[in-house]
Amino acid sequence: MKNILSEIVETKKVEVAERKKLRSIEDLNRSPLYRCNPFSLREFLRMPDRTGIIAEFKRKSPSKGIINDRYSVKDITCAYSRYGASGLSVLTDGPYFGGSVEDLKEARAINRIPILRKDFVIDEYQIAEAKAIGADVILLIAECLTKDEVAHLSKYAEDLGLEVLLEVNSLPQLEKVAPSVHLVGVNNRDLTTFTVDINRSFELAEQIPSDKYKVAESGINDVASIVSLKKAGFDGFLIGEHFMKQENPPASFETFANYLKEQLKSI
Repeated sequence: MKNILSEIVETKKVEVAERKKLRSIEDLNRSPLYRCNPFSLREFLRMPDRTGIIAEFKRKSPSKGIINDRYSVKDITCAYSRYGASGLSVLTDGPYFGGSVEDLKEARAINRIPILRKDFVIDEYQIAEAKAIGADVILLIAECLTKDEVAHLSKYAEDLGLEVLLEVNSLPQLEKVAPSVHLVGVNNRDLTTFTVDINRSFELAEQIPSDKYKVAESGINDVASIVSLKKAGFDGFLIGEHFMKQENPPASFETFANYLKEQLKSI
């Protein structure tokens, strides 16, 4: 099976090199949004009036193709924010996920909750760019970074005031957790085979350092799963395709979030 992650990373190296030619880090530093104080995802995950859901805007994926290209960034992210999402996840990768930095900038302009830049970060430039377009959190993927790269990139992000979510898929990858990583996400989807197993989150829950916020990612399709994950110690739940693939994502999220809030009252 083709290793799509390796392909994406190689494509990303070329993309970043081209973006550096178009706009320098010095130019990014002069962006109005660069000077704004980021929202804290960790704080929003613990707010009692929020659901813990990090709700994603994603048009397509390599494994599923087009998921939803009918709704605008505004329509979907505003609904997520209004009905209790703790954070937004916005894809900024173009070739494989149909996203762009403009999508995140649009989400930032109309929402006052934390935004995760969902991309394949391999270079400091992407972190400076994330700050310049209004992101509050960046994603680092353990599968495609060394331990030293995670340490370096997470420190660079922290120094800019951004929070860092490190995504892992196995127990050995937890060895890459660095001091400047604030949240650890367990991706239930294998990034090379695309198989999904939500039990991966439960298996790794106790192994995540106690000072890191725990986030479960992928394969979360119902309220019962979130309640179980919450009991297992998870603070956040990144949900991408479930809402986006619905006929009416805003209405679907509203119904889901309202039911979840009722169920969480009993925990």
